[in-house]
Amino acid sequence: MDIKSRLGRSDTTKTSVLQEYGEEMERLLRLKTFPLAVKLLEKEDDIPEGTQRTLKDWGYHLALCQASSMARRDGTHIAMLKEDNWCFLPVIGYGFAEPPPYFLEGHSYFLRSTQTLELGRIQAHNFPHLEFGKYLGIALAPLKTTNFKPDLVMIYCDSTQLTLLLKSIQYTGTQEAITCKLSANAVCVHAIVPVIQSGGYQVTPPCPGDRHRAMAQDDELVFTAPKEKLEKLILALRHQHDHGFRLGTGLTLMPDYKLFEPYAKMGEILGMDTNQ
Repeated sequence: MDIKSRLGRSDTTKTSVLQEYGEEMERLLRLKTFPLAVKLLEKEDDIPEGTQRTLKDWGYHLALCQASSMARRDGTHIAMLKEDNWCFLPVIGYGFAEPPPYFLEGHSYFLRSTQTLELGRIQAHNFPHLEFGKYLGIALAPLKTTNFKPDLVMIYCDSTQLTLLLKSIQYTGTQEAITCKLSANAVCVHAIVPVIQSGGYQVTPPCPGDRHRAMAQDDELVFTAPKEKLEKLILALRHQHDHGFRLGTGLTLMPDYKLFEPYAKMGEILGMDTNQ
């Protein structure tokens, strides 16, 4: 059965289906940490049952990257409102507060990230952000235990796992190339806001805060996908796995190795010596 005929057989509005997808992603990609379900909250009543608030429930603040680390490593369900956050970047990026003049003038970037105040001003004005006042919080949970319907899924992966994800996107027939504006700052914003705004995929490197404060590793990248594309992604990952595109297999430096048939055929068409 091809992928198109299999689509629509699962109801991705059900958290049980999403939980199954989370478990399958972990298995097919051999992930070190849980894929995360991420939801932007419009009102306090949207806070999922069973989630913990860092300040309200634990008595201290966290940066959003630290909360993400707890969710993806320990399986904690966490909700963060403005008052729970220790870092201002997601507060501005998610529209929990309006960017103040001090930020827009570039002071937050000057010296720390930019050589001049003017360059800081440009970076501040280019900072991705959602509409002020639309959202008041964010919820995070492992996809395989989520009890809420996420807006997107966030995966910390290495470059090989990312390659499998990219091949899966290509396989679905959407012909989507992921075009990203990479930044060294605010992975919590750059990995999430563009996905909410465009409905597309995103790849982002961990920022210094994520590395220094939240234990992101040197071999990790962040891949994010909107919930609407999750079913196609899972089906394509299954196909890659069933047809031999798996992690840790086929590693060789052998010359004249056996080509996949389409490669051998194309080589023949191009006049290459691909006789096997």
